[in-house]
Amino acid sequence: MELGMIGLGRMGANMAERLLKGGHRVVGYARTHEKVEHIVKKGGVGASSLEEIIKLLKPPRLIWLMVPAGEAVEETIKGLLSCVAKDDLIVDGGNSYYKDSIRRGLMLKEKGIHYVDAGVSGGIWGLKEGYSIMVGGEKSAVDRLIPLIKTLAPAEDKGWGHVGPGGAGHFVKMVHNGIEYGMMQAYAEGFSLMRHKDDFNMDLRQIAEIWRHGSVVRSWLLDLTADALSQNPDLKAIKPYVEDSGEGRWTVSEAIDLNVPAPVITLSLLQRLRSRDLESFSDRLIAVMRDKFGGHGIKKEE
Repeated sequence: MELGMIGLGRMGANMAERLLKGGHRVVGYARTHEKVEHIVKKGGVGASSLEEIIKLLKPPRLIWLMVPAGEAVEETIKGLLSCVAKDDLIVDGGNSYYKDSIRRGLMLKEKGIHYVDAGVSGGIWGLKEGYSIMVGGEKSAVDRLIPLIKTLAPAEDKGWGHVGPGGAGHFVKMVHNGIEYGMMQAYAEGFSLMRHKDDFNMDLRQIAEIWRHGSVVRSWLLDLTADALSQNPDLKAIKPYVEDSGEGRWTVSEAIDLNVPAPVITLSLLQRLRSRDLESFSDRLIAVMRDKFGGHGIKKEE
């Protein structure tokens, strides 16, 4: 089977390489020439433009996007519209907002173009371990993807599924990432608690290794935590600044819209925002208020 892969960042390139190893033909395109050359070295075919990637694929074509959510997806689809044909299939494998995916699917359907949203999880380890893939879209379009998905997944019958109509794939991936926020926050708080218990002088790397086997809190995230602590036990030179991809925000917003309480996910998002408050104006103001009403004193910066 053949496909065009647009967007050859680390994850897109790894997915393309896994597909090539599985015997599929991959035509790759990225704005950076070096990324295209990387795929060519792995056995793929390189394209220098969206128009060329379409010419190098036999109709009906399958084009898989692995570009950043938002404007990059909009611009890529707009560019493809000038050269794709009826019955071609576009797959958005990035972390797009599910409502955008619904809108894009309806717009492309009017033009005779099929659209599938695929939430993909696996990060940089997917090349070796396989990817978890949550697919949304019409069954006929999703069925065309199954040979590719089976190659990308951890096993032909595990780690993937058609989860609903257009938008459902990215909705499930959004919730997946929201859960991930909560899990990461819980691990971080637990290990921080143990680190601050000075009289026990705990080896956090050792504890992580203990929990990896038999414990009810074992997980791949814990495996990665154990590896990180093994390499850098005190996390020296790591700035306490945590980004978010946007999916945590969307998850919290959806919980509010649906009147579904999601306090753990919400608080984990707020903690990430807190990590970026370099000025800490709110904390400064609280300190001032405590001093004003209770004379508790203020610690001055040196």
